[in-house]
Amino acid sequence: MKENRKMELTSYDEIFSTEESRQDAAREKVMEIPLSELYAFRDHPFKVQDDERMLDTAQSIREYGVLVPAIARPRKDGGYELISGHRRKRGCELAGLETMPVIVRDMDDDAATIVMVDSNIQRESLLPSERAFAYRMKLEAMKRKAGRLPKNVSQLGTQKRSDQLMADQVGESRNQIQRFIRLTQLIPPLLDMVDEKKIAFNPAVELSYLKPQEQTELLDAMESEQATPSLSQTQRLKKFSQEGRLSLDVMRAIMSEEKKHDLDRVTIGSDKLQKYFPKSWTPAQMETQIIKLLESWHRKRQQAHER
Repeated sequence: MKENRKMELTSYDEIFSTEESRQDAAREKVMEIPLSELYAFRDHPFKVQDDERMLDTAQSIREYGVLVPAIARPRKDGGYELISGHRRKRGCELAGLETMPVIVRDMDDDAATIVMVDSNIQRESLLPSERAFAYRMKLEAMKRKAGRLPKNVSQLGTQKRSDQLMADQVGESRNQIQRFIRLTQLIPPLLDMVDEKKIAFNPAVELSYLKPQEQTELLDAMESEQATPSLSQTQRLKKFSQEGRLSLDVMRAIMSEEKKHDLDRVTIGSDKLQKYFPKSWTPAQMETQIIKLLESWHRKRQQAHER
């Protein structure tokens, strides 16, 4: 006995609506999403600070709204993870808005990381630490996306290709990218000093080769000697570290050396100056008064020579 099978035919409207919904789902939409549902990108390397530029951003948003939508992806735990638009989100908060326009995309971790870095890396006035961690995150993501290597291809060769591709994209040399990435090996207090321009870039790269404990001890040596290392000093610190001969005493000896630019500088401690000024005076007020007194003394000397 043959089994009767019922064949269900899909109507034309159903076929059309299904295809339409697929195209609609694939099409990117700008959505107004509550700020409370937008979360920062994991390990986001770019700092969002309430500085003057942020206040300008907030004022622009008040007047014109958000002109360029942010980009985000759905989170497994609900809400959305921002890929680009962290500063715009903060600007919206300061402007008193509750939502912001966002383009939602389904992206894997590596693709999202690359877009996140590319969306921010061309900004002016990036801190060295921001650029350092951004370069590292993007390079690691690019290597993962490249997949496993064939057995007949060396890992070094692939690293060079990734470095070169990234160098072409960001407008830096491969060597400079690796030097920036070296900064991520600095302990946070030293990296902060690089951002604050208390330690120059080239000396900072040399210091990144010191072990974390050695870097911590160097901070003590810098504090005790009230000095920051020059390039030649950091190169010697690195050499001593590689030889296993770097100690706190060695650091202090190196940091106590007189630098060339120190030979032309006169330093007077505040303890020596304080007795000549009211206790309420700030260092800036003392400096202003000292300059006035020196100018007066200089004029008197000139008048004496003219007689």
